[in-house]
Amino acid sequence: MSARPLALCGVLTALSAALLALGGVIPGMVFCAPILAMGALLPVLEELGPKAAGTSYAAAAILALLLAPDRETAFVYLFFGWYPILRPRIAALPSRLLRLAARLAVCNVTALLLYGLVLRLMGLTAELLESAWYFNAALLAAGNVVFLLTDSTLARLTNIWHWKLKKHLYR
Repeated sequence: MSARPLALCGVLTALSAALLALGGVIPGMVFCAPILAMGALLPVLEELGPKAAGTSYAAAAILALLLAPDRETAFVYLFFGWYPILRPRIAALPSRLLRLAARLAVCNVTALLLYGLVLRLMGLTAELLESAWYFNAALLAAGNVVFLLTDSTLARLTNIWHWKLKKHLYR
């Protein structure tokens, strides 16, 4: 690997880790910071491929787990941060309905695993089960909407990278 792609990978990984650390400092950034960190690693995926993007994702996730003041932000990135690597494969599916079903399946399985693990570690499962089922369903539905908006945002950021930003970096 030459110096320029390696530098791009390192700088964008550091930017992702910094965004995740910032997510614990600014209130309300628990879910925004992982999305911004995913967007920061899109050029690595587009220029260097899924292997380098996976390595950058793993490094940013480990740094977030070690350095981020808010563990929930780090866990959200750990569980959802790999999605941009999978997104081109889902986009290649032939049917629009199949693509939507695959996106929602990824979202729901990952969210249930994440919050199942977090709630088990915190010992809050009894309180969650006692709350109204429709409240939990509404939260999951809102999470699905946010995930679909995130997918759309990642697609637009990829287009912006190809159309506008790439030519400024590679002169």
